Amino acid sequence: MNLRRAGLLLAFCCSPVFAAQPATWGWVEQAKLMPENVLLKARLDTGVQTSVMDARNVVKIRKNDQRWVQYDIVVTDPATGQEQRFPFERPVERQLKVRVADGFEHRPVVSMDICMGEKLYHEQFALSDRQGDDAQVLLGRRTLEHLGAVDASKTLTTPPTCKP
Repeated sequence: MNLRRAGLLLAFCCSPVFAAQPATWGWVEQAKLMPENVLLKARLDTGVQTSVMDARNVVKIRKNDQRWVQYDIVVTDPATGQEQRFPFERPVERQLKVRVADGFEHRPVVSMDICMGEKLYHEQFALSDRQGDDAQVLLGRRTLEHLGAVDASKTLTTPPTCKP
């Protein structure tokens, strides 16, 4: 292999595009909802299949003869402790039947764009009131198969850098 080809190969494999995504993610990461640019705490959870998003004031509506939901995502500013509410409205992709203490619960599932590292992922999230939990998002196995490996000894390995 000549020096020019070796240099090109080295530049290609070690460029920032390939180096930015971690080989493994921590069990807790920061994520951004896009295009709204809402920063959230996400727990990467192999124990759930479908990802879950903390949603408050969920209201089912009809829009253009389709099922939609309106909901709020609440984010607490760590510096001030002040809560910010971000209103969302999305079509319902499906209903998820979840076992709870006293039977079953049906949760709407919506599609949202989420930024992890420098990549944008279009994923489905079951909406559930997770008030009191430290992470607003649980990223389940369906999402994790796109992200890669999780190292339970790591946290906050790569901040989200997608631009709105």
